[in-house]
Amino acid sequence: MLRMPEKPVISNTSPLVCLWGLDLLYLLRELYTEVWIPEEVAKEFSATALTDRQAALDNSPWIRTVRLRKSLSKPSISGIDAGEAAVLALAEEYPPQIILLDDLDARRYAKSIGLPVTGTVGILITAKEKGLINVIKPLLIALQEKGARFSASLINDALKQANEEPV
Repeated sequence: MLRMPEKPVISNTSPLVCLWGLDLLYLLRELYTEVWIPEEVAKEFSATALTDRQAALDNSPWIRTVRLRKSLSKPSISGIDAGEAAVLALAEEYPPQIILLDDLDARRYAKSIGLPVTGTVGILITAKEKGLINVIKPLLIALQEKGARFSASLINDALKQANEEPV
């Protein structure tokens, strides 16, 4: 039986993909102990590089796939995909400590209904603050080179917050 923490950390796909691509998925364990993902997110994460990504989930027992109690009904917000909708639904069922989301529309919606949110950049900043990583700049550059769409202002704000030189 799944142990239910008082306030779970719930993640969407993109923070998992970004951290996996940097070989830093373990940061989730170090920062949050346990992270929940809805089944839809597990499917999205494993949709590409199936064998490698499924192995990453299998080898990360601190990432738990959780089934929604109710059937998923997608919020009528444009730009929110099935994984993001499942994250929001899971957060409705189990009020979270924090939600890990990168998509701007989903973040805005989550914040508008009072949910605490951070994303990949926030995870990296927190990891640096806690001494788990030394710098974030090369990680942000690597993510951009791999296709992550972070605005220049987001990156420069993050670098300023991390006491690093802007791009």
